[in-house]
Order: sequence, then structure tokens, then C-alpha cells
Amino acid sequence: MTTGEPPPPAHPPTRSFKPRRRQLSPNRTAIVERVAPHFSLATDGPALALADVFGRVAPVVLDIGFGGGEATIALAAAQPERDVIGVEVHTPGLARVFEAIERDGLTNLRVVDGDVLDFLPRVPAGSIAEIRVWFPDPWPKARHRRKRLVRPDVVTRLIEVLAPDGILHLATDIDDYAEQMIEVCATCDALTGGPIERPTWRPLTRYEQRGLDAGRTPVDLRYTRRKLG
Repeated sequence: MTTGEPPPPAHPPTRSFKPRRRQLSPNRTAIVERVAPHFSLATDGPALALADVFGRVAPVVLDIGFGGGEATIALAAAQPERDVIGVEVHTPGLARVFEAIERDGLTNLRVVDGDVLDFLPRVPAGSIAEIRVWFPDPWPKARHRRKRLVRPDVVTRLIEVLAPDGILHLATDIDDYAEQMIEVCATCDALTGGPIERPTWRPLTRYEQRGLDAGRTPVDLRYTRRKLG
């Protein structure tokens, strides 16, 4: 029996970031308008053929929440044999990456302006060689911790797109977030790994340096997806 009343609205998905939309300078706006149409991937759409996206077959890295873009830019330049999909909502960071793509000829880099949770359905299962989640929004207040990106439902989705022997590399300088990351990953039978020493090859970003200056210690976690079967 129906009541004739409309169903209650669906709850919006829990977002793991604080949007940081800022107005860009005219010069940066022009760069974004020139570069983005050729090097952006939409959050919505059909599943991607990554070889077609990059015009070659190569290991693909999914870089989630790249912030100011320094590490993404540096590693895309240092590792030309790997293709990178960077996901971010921070307007200046997005613009900085588009600027670097044009300036440095980073043809192995694509950008998603949006929420990775909206984008993941476009990523084929088992297609990603490495996922980086470095210094995600910490959501320090207890009532907000459900918004943290590294939580069971999200890690399950990330594992689905990781290739066998693919790497999930996490980093944070928030102690209880590091503990949460370890606890979440420990419950995933598909993952093996744990804390590692800070890799010397991981670029030091301004965000990480501010944490060091404030007395926080970064924690790196490296997990491998077990081979199927």
C-alpha cells in the first residue's frame, strides 16, 4: 500500500575532502583553458581504456588528492615510463599541474577535477599498478572521522582496481589516522604489508614540511595486493 508521498531523499555520499575552490589569475585561467581539454578525465562516463587514454601500454599510477601538485609533477617527470592519473579538487593545485604539463611536456599525466569516489567506476578492475594516498584530509575532530578517505568501504574499492602485486602507498602525519590506516588495511585479506621507512624518492611537499615544522612525524605504509588464486 502506498501513501502517495515521495520517498525520502537519498543521503549524499560521504565526502572525504574539504573543497578548496579559489579564483585563479588570468594567466593561470588561460593555461587551464588551453591544457585541460586535452589532459583531463571526467569523473562520469564509461569505463576507460587506459592504453587509449595515454596512447601506450604502461603501468598506471592513481594519485589521489595531490594537493599542491608538487609530488605529482616531480614523479611524473622522474618516472616517464609510468602513466599517472591525478585526482584533486584544490583549484590552485589543479592549475599548477596543468601548468607543468604544458611547461614540461608531461604527456604521461592526466588530471581528474573531482571526487575519486565518483571517478572509480570508470577505472577497470585490476588495471592500476600503484595507488598513492599521501596526506589525505585528516578530519581531526572525532565526529568527522567517518569522512576520512582511508576507511573500509573505500579501501575495498581501491583494492578492486589494483592489479595483482599492485601497490597501495599511504602516508600521513596524524598519529591516530596512521593507526586507523593500519587497522583498516589489516582487515583486508587481499593486502599484505605495513609501515615502512619514509622513501627517499618521495618528494617533500610544502604540506609535509609544515607538519615537520609543527613537530609531526610522517608515517608511510606500503601494501601489496596479493595475487589472485
